[in-house]
Amino acid sequence: VQLQASGGGLVQAGGSLRLSCAPSGRTFSYVGWFRQAPGKEREFVATMNWRGDRIRYADSVKGRFTISRDNVKNTVYLQMNRLKPEDTAVYYCAAGAGTNYTSSHYHLLRVYDYWGQGTQVTVSS
Repeated sequence: VQLQASGGGLVQAGGSLRLSCAPSGRTFSYVGWFRQAPGKEREFVATMNWRGDRIRYADSVKGRFTISRDNVKNTVYLQMNRLKPEDTAVYYCAAGAGTNYTSSHYHLLRVYDYWGQGTQVTVSS
């Protein structure tokens, strides 16, 4: 199983980046994006089920970030607009197929069984 995340980089505040994640090796029921800033715990950013009809965002990114999926390319994207310095972090793609993916648990790290390597996003002020 592989979750190859890419698309990070350095951008000025107010700019945009698009992260990509291509899960492979098995079928997943849901995918998510998390991030971890220096000295902080890893936190939930966004998630969607594989059908694409259940999407959730952290309050801190709602209205600025969009999670989406390309069925043909089997790739999940995180479009990040109006980036802020506080968005600086290593961003991780995660996926799972368990039964704990509920409306009260979708943001929990333990619900996701597979994790990709992170991609660094740095937003300068």
